[in-house]
Amino acid sequence: MSLRLSTVILPVHRWNEGGRDQWLRAEELGFHTAYTYDHLAWRTFRDGPWFGAVPTLTAAATVTERLRLGTLVTSPNFRHPVTLAKELISLDDISGGRITLGIGAGGNGFDATTLLKGDEEPWTPRERADRFGEFVPLLDRLLTEDAVTYEGTFYSAREARNIPGCAQRPRLPFAVAATGPRGLRLAARHGQAWVTTGDPKLYESGTPEESREAIRGQVDKLGKACAEAGRDVAELDKILLTGFTPDRNRPLESLDAFVDFAGRHQELGFTELAVHWPIAGSDFAADQSVFEQIATEAIAQLG
Repeated sequence: MSLRLSTVILPVHRWNEGGRDQWLRAEELGFHTAYTYDHLAWRTFRDGPWFGAVPTLTAAATVTERLRLGTLVTSPNFRHPVTLAKELISLDDISGGRITLGIGAGGNGFDATTLLKGDEEPWTPRERADRFGEFVPLLDRLLTEDAVTYEGTFYSAREARNIPGCAQRPRLPFAVAATGPRGLRLAARHGQAWVTTGDPKLYESGTPEESREAIRGQVDKLGKACAEAGRDVAELDKILLTGFTPDRNRPLESLDAFVDFAGRHQELGFTELAVHWPIAGSDFAADQSVFEQIATEAIAQLG
């Protein structure tokens, strides 16, 4: 499968002050998908503008025609599968069936602490994995069945109606972010795509070569999870969210640098790379003209 190039547009601009223009430009440049992050706040952007993912994607859906849209990623940290399903069905309808749901277990940042009461502690990694393991199958049912009743350890649904369902059938695709065994099993059973950012332990002091070897191991584990689920791993798209490997933002410094980076990861089996839309003064700063050259010329050079 040929490599696709997508972008991540952080929701940091007012819609009428540059936000709308970025989504329109993403379509003009030919990106396969434009994603946004689904957070309450995120890292160094916490004290600046940050808009909601679903309303942002809804607005983007109304001004674009061909561009796929999605979250990268949504998590159970502040979402419930019943209300999320209703929003996704509506969003898929408004977009004409162009939505991909990136979904993961979530982390320990602001999403994990903002809704806490009193002395409550954030969920541990194991607790997040427990909830994720229940969240994904229930959301799958809610997006494919007209009525769902379910009573679980963490989530419940009582005659939850989701008519008429997604515009995409049987439902919109899931891109499951996972590197651990439980998450990979969810990707194998419920995903149409798998997402990784690489190995976070290598970000500060690892090398690009070590990163690619770690990612190769993740791909192998995904293959084993698919085999256990009775599924061909080739059925899943494999998405690398860039910017979090030891390469950091260097692949966006030139067209040649990006083509080299992309080709090395295509060899590992990736079918899609997602690059961050440049944001001046941040970890995602990049020359806009080089970024646009990469968007329009890089994939053709990969063959």
